[in-house]
Amino acid sequence: MIYYSYENFRDDTCKLIDEVRSFDPEVIVAVARGGLTLAHAMAEGLDIRAVESIRTELYDNDVKRDTICIYGECNLMNHKRVLVVDDIADSGDTLYAIMEKLQGDNPDAEFKTATLFYKKTSIHQPDFTVNEAPDWIDFFWDRDFKKA
Repeated sequence: MIYYSYENFRDDTCKLIDEVRSFDPEVIVAVARGGLTLAHAMAEGLDIRAVESIRTELYDNDVKRDTICIYGECNLMNHKRVLVVDDIADSGDTLYAIMEKLQGDNPDAEFKTATLFYKKTSIHQPDFTVNEAPDWIDFFWDRDFKKA
């Protein structure tokens, strides 16, 4: 397990923001919960006020479920460039399912994905990413705010 600190997050998010600028997204869709912190930081860095969220459930702690559940809707009307943000593309099942849903609901929009981490074995490789994940990532937001 690798601990991922706020300082790592800040530095990597700045790199990711620089990469994403060329896409010039109009709206960010955060994948809750893992993508919420990153989406907020990226929205600030890219000066984007339009932030939507969609929630998924694929893991119970660190155990993967058999099926993914997607909750919520995103209002992407009048947006042509949509950035979908999550913390990691692990198996890729979450991003794959979300992209299929969002693209199906919004066929005229262009979608790109951004993550802090990815695994080479992911079925969905992000368009923008910073780090390959060699092990389970213990993000600061998963650890630092839990009651001892």
